[in-house]
Amino acid sequence: MASEGMTKIAAKDVESNRRRGGDLRTLLSPATAQATAGFMGVLTLQPGEVVTEHYHPYSEEFLYLVSGDLLARIDGEPVPLAAGEALHLKTNVRHRLENQGTQPAFMVFQLGPLAPRPELGHVDTEPLPGQEPA
Repeated sequence: MASEGMTKIAAKDVESNRRRGGDLRTLLSPATAQATAGFMGVLTLQPGEVVTEHYHPYSEEFLYLVSGDLLARIDGEPVPLAAGEALHLKTNVRHRLENQGTQPAFMVFQLGPLAPRPELGHVDTEPLPGQEPA
């Protein structure tokens, strides 16, 4: 639903992006809500799934774990996250998310400011799921 000054979007109505692993859905963005300051979405990681390591050269990232448990690797260092905890990542900080538990993990994320072009927003630092190491 969209009207003057407002956009409402349901996660179930957004296509899943599994490029880096997990079920990532960007809900509010320049493409979906004409956002100009950043973008926001949700991530579901099933047990054993990961989001491969990457960093954002232009954006800070804010993560909030709604349910489950995750292990974040921040510049290679393990940081456990439990439901109800938040994590702030500054620009250029390498990060990877792992669900080493037995239950799905559900997270909300927000990034801002936007990169000059979407393809510049993420820099991958390890092979993506299904890709062979270089």
